Amino acid sequence: MTNALTAVPSLTSLSHGGGCGCKIAPGVLANLLKDMPLAQHFPNLMVGIETADDAAVYRLNDEQALIATTDFFMPIVDDPFDFGRIAATNALSDVYAMGGQPIMALAIVGMPINVLPHDVISGILKGGESVCREAGIPIAGGHSIDSVEPIYGLVAMGLAHPDRIRRNADAKPGDVLVLGKPLGVGIYSAALKKGKLDADGYRAMIASTTLLNRAGAELSMLDGVHAITDVTGFGLLGHALEIARGAKLKVQISLGQVPLLPGVEVLAREGLVTGASGRNWAAYGAQIDLDASLDDVARALLTDPQTSGGLLVSCRPEDVPRVLDLFGQHGCERAAVIGQVEAGPGRVEVMR
Repeated sequence: MTNALTAVPSLTSLSHGGGCGCKIAPGVLANLLKDMPLAQHFPNLMVGIETADDAAVYRLNDEQALIATTDFFMPIVDDPFDFGRIAATNALSDVYAMGGQPIMALAIVGMPINVLPHDVISGILKGGESVCREAGIPIAGGHSIDSVEPIYGLVAMGLAHPDRIRRNADAKPGDVLVLGKPLGVGIYSAALKKGKLDADGYRAMIASTTLLNRAGAELSMLDGVHAITDVTGFGLLGHALEIARGAKLKVQISLGQVPLLPGVEVLAREGLVTGASGRNWAAYGAQIDLDASLDDVARALLTDPQTSGGLLVSCRPEDVPRVLDLFGQHGCERAAVIGQVEAGPGRVEVMR
């Protein structure tokens, strides 16, 4: 769609997908990476690609570990400032998910420079900078290219004590799972593209996707918090499966306890789901045990790609009140217990 007065194309019309729904399907990605050598000869590399964790971690000394990650994608919304904010919030989330505190970012910018007005591109950059300023860090540089589709994101770096790094693979039997944000961003984005997302839905979408996952840095200070990841493009089931595989345990999720953004179930029943949801299920559905009473809508909700989604925390039952309190202190009032970790194969079981 273009603006008839200015003939400026909307951001989402220039991209074939948006947000974390742009991710390469997990099955395809696994195949691409299967012959990649593991970094076994670097003893200070604490976290690499072995468990598909949220960021790489390198031990600098006995007191500091460097967390490094990158995340970028094509527009999920048309407002330039909002797009920049969402992309930056999403990128910084990986640092928080490792239990770290961001210290600096670099911008990744690919824009159709002769198609988009420069003030639109500038608006995207300003949106990203505003989030980094909120996080207390600078965007200290970056790289830009002239590309066919608009792309924006960050290289994000952070620090944590080596003993406080929280991997996605360290869940323990008996742990409780807590999800920090409600699901439904992908469904909202599908509705937005088809002009079926109302103003309240858009506000809820922006509020969720621009809320920094700051709680991660404080959650990592709790001994009873064993594993943290963030829920993004592979959906809740995909990231829960990474926890299950990494820990070689069974993750059990109760759908009725999973928080949802307002109205997303209705939108999903109208068929407003992303193609990435189906690709996610095709990639890992064989490792998911769904209750027989759950329908295609339930599956769509659980595989919905989340852009700048919430943290998924695996912790001791006695630490749940403190975990929920920390989430609430950082604006995640809808954080909820959604399941548990048990002995069993590295699979995910979903109950009603």
